[in-house]
Amino acid sequence: MEYLDMRWLQVAAKTRNETNDALCAITLAMLRDVRGRPSDELLRQAFRNWAFVVPRPEQHTAPTDVRLALRWAQRASRPLTDLMDPAVMRAVLQALRLKQDGRVAAAETQRHKRMTLVNAVGYAIEQGRLRGDPMTNVNWRIAKTVQQVDPRVVANPVQARSLLSAVSYVGSYRRARGRRLVGLFAGMYYAGLRPEEAVAVTLPDCVLPAEGWGKVILHITRPQAGKKWTDTGNLHDERGLKSRPPGDTRPVPLPPELVALWRDSLDTFGTADDGRLFFNEHGGVVGSSTYDGAWHEARELALPPDLGSSPLVARPYDLRHSALSTWLNAGVDPTEVAERAGNSVEVLLTRYAKCLYGRAAIANQRIERLLREYD
Repeated sequence: MEYLDMRWLQVAAKTRNETNDALCAITLAMLRDVRGRPSDELLRQAFRNWAFVVPRPEQHTAPTDVRLALRWAQRASRPLTDLMDPAVMRAVLQALRLKQDGRVAAAETQRHKRMTLVNAVGYAIEQGRLRGDPMTNVNWRIAKTVQQVDPRVVANPVQARSLLSAVSYVGSYRRARGRRLVGLFAGMYYAGLRPEEAVAVTLPDCVLPAEGWGKVILHITRPQAGKKWTDTGNLHDERGLKSRPPGDTRPVPLPPELVALWRDSLDTFGTADDGRLFFNEHGGVVGSSTYDGAWHEARELALPPDLGSSPLVARPYDLRHSALSTWLNAGVDPTEVAERAGNSVEVLLTRYAKCLYGRAAIANQRIERLLREYD
């Protein structure tokens, strides 16, 4: 709890959620077998909603079963110094490998939880609560996470246009559930925007000429995190650009096709009170459940059964993957692609190495040409 108090103001809302989840798993793994143990479900609820949040609710306002669970946990929790026993540390690490249902968690989930444990242990050492690092004596590795984009998720321009058209048919025409989102999804495909960037685009940051290319200056993102984790109590956090210092901006060119779609959206729906181009029926920030649901319906309308059951643009984020892959295969310099996408060149080429169909074809032609010179 002391570690969380220190950490809370330093991290984004999504990271707070992940840290809370990891601390719940770590604490469950540190509990001794003491009589009267509550169910794991009740313990998780008590930890997640009452112990590992900031500001911390007063325990006397908690339901009786939660108060009893927290009191039991105080009695049953091992002393921190028990972690110096390699057997205890290994048991904790082993517990972090598993999901609540007992199955092995994804490598990325394991990595997040282990990193929280490493940071919490480091804080304990810094505060003099541990005499050394208990993890040095435990040989423990996590399977590597897959960093490369699956080429099967990448849509070609024909497929992308078909899907964007299908979005406009989702929901009734009067409520315009799908039509409101066409420009949002188009921003992900034609400009390579992340979803949290697309929902935050405002009209004053856009240049949308009647003809030719336009531009948007990105400087704010609105990732969905949950009311419990944001400082404002809103569902969406308000952050700067990913992996950029606060206040930094990123200009992104907008192709004419996207400019036309955004202008059409403005003519039809206008803007939210704060100038956002895309908003729900009540003017709020578009939630991930809203655009995820609309996207799945659009896939059913636009794709034949064989592609509908495939990974092809299964998630809205895959539109961004499709955009960056298309730019690279069009021969755009990776430095320019990375700048538009907000990635480093190294990350860009690593993630999209398997999607560079055009470059592979060009390489094959050059190799074939060289071999023919020696015929």
